Amino acid sequence: MEPETVPDTSTLIGTALPAAVRARQVNKTYGTGESRVRALRSIDVDIARGQFTAIMGPSGSGKSTLMHCMAALEPVTSGHIWIGRSQITRLKDRKLTQLRRDRIGFIFQAFNLLPTLTAAENITLPMDIARRSPDHVWLQQVVEIVGLTDRLRHRPSQLSGGQQQRVAVARALVARPDIIFGDEPTGNLDSRSGTEILTFLRYSVDALGQTVVLVTHDPTAASHADRVLFMADGSIVDEAHFPTADAVMKRMLRLSAGH
Repeated sequence: MEPETVPDTSTLIGTALPAAVRARQVNKTYGTGESRVRALRSIDVDIARGQFTAIMGPSGSGKSTLMHCMAALEPVTSGHIWIGRSQITRLKDRKLTQLRRDRIGFIFQAFNLLPTLTAAENITLPMDIARRSPDHVWLQQVVEIVGLTDRLRHRPSQLSGGQQQRVAVARALVARPDIIFGDEPTGNLDSRSGTEILTFLRYSVDALGQTVVLVTHDPTAASHADRVLFMADGSIVDEAHFPTADAVMKRMLRLSAGH
């Protein structure tokens, strides 16, 4: 069955912008009976194409669950999610696998590199599995952007943590996905390496037109975003546009205090 399509007519800040991801009345529940937990509660949100969106909230707020559902890594309990015009909440496993491979890039806190492969082989691995040839001009541009030109023959054990995460960023970018999701991608890095990764992601949005969604607990990381969504108890409770790290921190402190 072909995915249901809908007109892409979302708006953001009063200006028509095509949505990269749309969620409507999304609920996610774990467990049953007394152990039942509502991780997401009637989420309605549009993620604008070509922008950098951060999702923040206290532990247990549902931020990672929301990202996993939008990235087709977890099924929703009810509601609908579209990536572009494709409704992913009705796709079968094979179609979901293809969508994740062809249209979504992932960057996680754990670098998820294969230790026996070189940096170059790790970068092109998803395309190799899909039997697709990378655009070599684009691949070279991505490698230069993330500063890996002289590290392509190195294996992960020969790279620093920051360099390994650059490989993961390059791997996410090289297939030119519709959207890149990052789940705490700077969580295992020192401040300098983390700043480098965030700078690369910011550049991919500004110069390459990429769409990035980042789950983070770090106000400095969130300050790189165009828009920050704040979550509490499974709901989006606030948002900010072009925030400073200080403004994000103050809002997070209020959320932690229950305000």
